Amino acid sequence: MNHGDTLPVLQAGRQGAPWIYSPMAIGCPKRVTMKGDVMRKTLIAIAAVGMMTIQAGTALAQRPDLQRYPVPDAAAAALRGPDGAPPFSAAVRAGDMLYLSGSIGSTVDGTLPAGIEAQTRQVMDNIREVLANAGASFDDVVRCLVMLEDMTDWPAFNRVYVTYFDPASRPARSAFGADGLARGALVEVECTAYVPEPR
Repeated sequence: MNHGDTLPVLQAGRQGAPWIYSPMAIGCPKRVTMKGDVMRKTLIAIAAVGMMTIQAGTALAQRPDLQRYPVPDAAAAALRGPDGAPPFSAAVRAGDMLYLSGSIGSTVDGTLPAGIEAQTRQVMDNIREVLANAGASFDDVVRCLVMLEDMTDWPAFNRVYVTYFDPASRPARSAFGADGLARGALVEVECTAYVPEPR
């Protein structure tokens, strides 16, 4: 036994009573006989450590793989970063959850339509394309985050937004006013969807 070991080693004594090796101050092993409650508590502690180790290993093995979906080609040209590619994924899937990046109302040529209703419609169409690329739809969306450049656009935004969802299954939603959205957009929407993997 290594004198630096700190975990007890359970063995059998000469009379059949369990005992452990325990480091002494001088670094030499010492036999300590255990009886009754001491033995029971020690065995429970050793078993608990073993179970925790097994559970930790199982959790690590079951960690879902991340699947990333690129920005659609039509939008990528207007969103290139310093390395020539968009600086984010359009969506990332982790297990059963699909997390979408925020979308603004960019059209294929990178321009923004005029007015809140036109931009909202383009935003929602862009989101629908990202969902479809990941095998999902608006029916799978469980939460949206809305950022409006001007909160007085709230009613006009809602008139368009609600047409993309079944009235009986609209997702949870938060919204706030935001000054200075990307590229001067009037609205940005970020969604999360629940898309169970085949079992």
